[in-house]
Amino acid sequence: MTSSRLEAFSDGVFSIAATLLVLQLHVPTPAEGDFGRALLSQWPTYASYVVSFMTIGIIWINHHTLFSRIKEVDRPLLLLNLLLLLSVSTIPYPTALLGQSIGTGNGSHVAAAIYGGVMVTMSLSFTALWSRVGRATSPVGARLHPRRPMVRTFAGLLAYVLGTALAFVSAEASLLVYASVAVFYLFPPR
Repeated sequence: MTSSRLEAFSDGVFSIAATLLVLQLHVPTPAEGDFGRALLSQWPTYASYVVSFMTIGIIWINHHTLFSRIKEVDRPLLLLNLLLLLSVSTIPYPTALLGQSIGTGNGSHVAAAIYGGVMVTMSLSFTALWSRVGRATSPVGARLHPRRPMVRTFAGLLAYVLGTALAFVSAEASLLVYASVAVFYLFPPR
């Protein structure tokens, strides 16, 4: 089959996951005191929202790039895509955990590690997709140079593993690592 149904379903999952991220943002109440300070105190929520939204957006862009090169879709590719979508649809949960806990000390290290675990899972599933498409014997018939995307994919995977390990030292530093991965993937490969 062609990839159009897979892409349409995937686009729906990406858009829902990105939209769910905004649910963690809330308007301060009068009980929270000074409005400006209450807004500023929510910086972890804003930071985790921006990093996650950028990450989902970059995954969507790279997913589009990958599938624009595919002639046909087979069952293994469908299953690998579902694995990627499983991890993407999970991103709002650790984003909320991280936004609520970072800076408070209450479980922030665990929340940052859970966030990293989801990102590692997502990266592994994207790596599996690229690998499937990049194989010369793959029936999907992609027009890819298999090594270039894999090097970039492994760089992101290693950064996510580093961020997850760093989470136990500093949740804030691990969030910076996760943000740097999103920035890295903003720029197209040379």
